[in-house]
Amino acid sequence: MAEVNSEKLHIRLHVYDEEIEVTIPRADEEYYRKAAKLITDRYNAYAQAYKGRKGEHTIALMTLIDIALLYERELASNDTDPYNDVLAKLTSEIEKALK
Repeated sequence: MAEVNSEKLHIRLHVYDEEIEVTIPRADEEYYRKAAKLITDRYNAYAQAYKGRKGEHTIALMTLIDIALLYERELASNDTDPYNDVLAKLTSEIEKALK
């Protein structure tokens, strides 16, 4: 049981204007801290740009959309299906040529 606890870490993240306590896998601490900073930075940028014109909820949603867009773009750039298709065709052609 001590092994399970050593793999988890209880940390406090500063996200925008709040402190959030989370228990995370020890190996992911850096990612959680970077994520909290990204959220804070993006929220601050939107809050500054739309101060007095948009509510906090709308600014939070704009921040989420911005970060989700980054994620979707990264996911699309790592799509390996086109490469797998080309490799399958090439493999098929090589096998035909060797027969």
